[in-house]
Amino acid sequence: MLNKSMQQLLKKEIDFSEGIHTLLQLRRQLMEQVLRFRTELSGDDLCAMPYLNARGYHNKTIAYSLWHIFRIEDIVANTLIADREQIFFSQDYKRKMNTPIITTGNELVKEEIAAFSRQLDIDELYQYITDVDRTTTELLQALSFADLKKRVGSEKKKDLESLQVVSEDENARWLIDYWCSKDVRGLIQMPFSRHWIMHIEACLRIEQKLVTIHSQCSF
Repeated sequence: MLNKSMQQLLKKEIDFSEGIHTLLQLRRQLMEQVLRFRTELSGDDLCAMPYLNARGYHNKTIAYSLWHIFRIEDIVANTLIADREQIFFSQDYKRKMNTPIITTGNELVKEEIAAFSRQLDIDELYQYITDVDRTTTELLQALSFADLKKRVGSEKKKDLESLQVVSEDENARWLIDYWCSKDVRGLIQMPFSRHWIMHIEACLRIEQKLVTIHSQCSF
C-alpha cells in the first residue's frame, strides 16, 4: 500500500515531499524486518537454503539477499546518483565482511550462494546495511522534484565497468543497461523500494520454512 501511494505522490511536485516521506516510512518498516532477522535467527539460519531448487527469489539465503539488496543500493545511490565513492570502498567493507566478491552477487547460483553466505562476517554485513541505509536516507531527503527527471546516462556505464561492481556473467551484466536507462524516479522505484519488497518477502518465506523445519526437528 505504501509503495503504491509513494509512486503516485512522486508524480506531482505539490505531493513530492509527502512522497519522499512515504518512501522513507516504507523503508523503515522493511528495515525493521531486516534487523529482526539478526536478532531472531541464528547464523546457520541466515545461511540456510531450504528452497535450493525452487524458482524465485526465495531459492537463496537471507544473508545473500541482504548483501544483494544493499550492495545494489550502495552502487546505485552513490555511483549513479550522488557521483561519489561507494560505502563499500570508502569504509573497506571487502576486508571487514571477508567477502570474496565486490559485485551484486547476481552471478552466484545454488551452492555458490551458500558458500558465499557462510564466508560473510554477519556483524559487519549488518554494519554495512546500516551505513548504506543511512546514506541513502540522507540522499533521498536532499532530493528535489526536479532531480527525479535526471537520467543516469550512458556515460555512467564506463564508471560501473571500471569499478567492476557488476559481473560480466549473463545473469548480472544486464543490470548496467537497466540502471543507465532510468531516471532518478525510476531508480527510486527499483531498487530503493520495490527491490527491497521483493527480496524481503522472499526472506520471510525462507524464515517461515526454517521455523517449520525447526519445529519438526523438536519432536
